[in-house]
Amino acid sequence: MVTDREAGVIVVILCVLLTFFLRALVSKPRGPYPPGPKPKFLVGNLLDFPEANAAEKYLEWGRWYNSDIVHITLLGKHVVVINKRRIAEELLDKRARIYSGRMELPTLKAVDSLGWEYNFAFINYGQEWRKRRRMCQQHFNRQASTIFEPIETQRVRKMLSAFLHSPEKFDVYNKILSVSIPLDIMFGYDIASLEDPVVRASTQGLEIGGPLLLPFGSLINVFPFLRHIPPWFPGAVSQRNAAQTRQLAQEMKRIPFQDLKERMAKGQTSYSVIGNFLEKQSRVGSSQDDESLDILSDIAYTLYGGASDTTISATSSFLYLMATNPDVQKKAHAEIDALLGAQRLPEFYDRPSLPYIEAMYRELMRCTPPLRLGINHLLAEDDVYGNYFLPKGSIVFANIWAMTHDPEVYENPDRFMPERFFKENGELNDDDRVLAYGFGRRVCVGKYVASSTMWMVIVSILACFNIDKAKDEFGNDIEIDDQYLDVSPAWYDSCTPILHALAKDSLSFSHKMPFKCSIVPRSDVWRSLIKEATTET
Repeated sequence: MVTDREAGVIVVILCVLLTFFLRALVSKPRGPYPPGPKPKFLVGNLLDFPEANAAEKYLEWGRWYNSDIVHITLLGKHVVVINKRRIAEELLDKRARIYSGRMELPTLKAVDSLGWEYNFAFINYGQEWRKRRRMCQQHFNRQASTIFEPIETQRVRKMLSAFLHSPEKFDVYNKILSVSIPLDIMFGYDIASLEDPVVRASTQGLEIGGPLLLPFGSLINVFPFLRHIPPWFPGAVSQRNAAQTRQLAQEMKRIPFQDLKERMAKGQTSYSVIGNFLEKQSRVGSSQDDESLDILSDIAYTLYGGASDTTISATSSFLYLMATNPDVQKKAHAEIDALLGAQRLPEFYDRPSLPYIEAMYRELMRCTPPLRLGINHLLAEDDVYGNYFLPKGSIVFANIWAMTHDPEVYENPDRFMPERFFKENGELNDDDRVLAYGFGRRVCVGKYVASSTMWMVIVSILACFNIDKAKDEFGNDIEIDDQYLDVSPAWYDSCTPILHALAKDSLSFSHKMPFKCSIVPRSDVWRSLIKEATTET
């Protein structure tokens, strides 16, 4: 017997097939497009999409077709994947005016939306996006972002203290660090555990509403008219999930803002971006600049949403790479000891004096980029690259993993080798662009905070701890494999079956498979320095 949901899905699929059958009859190709797998009737390359390791598969296609740029179609949508850095810089950087769009998602614009309209990372290029970008540049440029260094230092040292007590829970403390820094920066909000109500609301919201956020994660995003179907209609799962997600989003926005106002009333606030704005607003006795406050709130939740998976991925990869590369760790220890002499914990002003640590940061982000395929860019008008025609409306991905593992640029690209970032004279080379932060006008707005946070994580853990493979009951090393989970977040499996592969390919984070490692203080001196630093804060 067919259930209501199955009946609704069947009806929608029939609408999909009919729509694209009619489109196929009247449309005329304007190629030549870049090469790629031959599309099938109606569904295009839907069945060609890789089930795993999409970045590697796109690179394989590029080699198969002898092209550094490949093209596929999905239910009438053109998708272009760039495998070479020089092409990404030419199109996404130099032609940023037409490559800075985002695919507009009807699930975000519908009347009963997700409540995620605040995330300007997904706002299409235009006036509203530019307002938010300008404010980000004001607060998060290279110089302005240094004001957040005390927050980053304090949060990292809390993680060091946690490592002293329960090092086996490093994954938990890693997650706490990743979500606590953006909320502390924007609101002065203190997260002590993953059971915090803001974290719970965010996690549940992503699990329920995540598929609706993806370009192909809901049929509503392919056929906007479907958003008018009422939630009670059989198969209208997206509408029901959107309503629940909206409630969770409202909680996520309400809790830290209310907490900030209550602390301000008691005079118990530390520096935060929104707290500083409210104090200035209070001093002049005006609330007319509500638009700026709304924009700052949008930025706050955008930063929070962007920080979680990326910081978790990078820190986990760092611990794995240290446990499996003892020679690299030994060199790092030597450089740190020569500077600090086990007299104090690292500070941000030490960064220029620790070139090997800087090279380790670059190599970490090169070797294991958290987002192997950058977030999509939408092409605003027809374009030509070489002999290839790129049609307006194309969804363009930068294959960051392929670029950072290009053997023409990086010898032995799969090896973790910080030395590759040094000149023959021992100075750092000029290869300092972190491709993981993206391209063009859509480059990560919080890249300077992200960079400083990861540097402080790396240097602090290395200064204080030895990281090694864990031991079994017989004292033997527990080996760590090199496998990564290259999948979308937890909500990926809740996508509709026909769009399963599409959703996975649209947003795929790279996380190290769970592993065990040993994290032990290098000496009682370092243990004491951690305790002193965390007692003071």
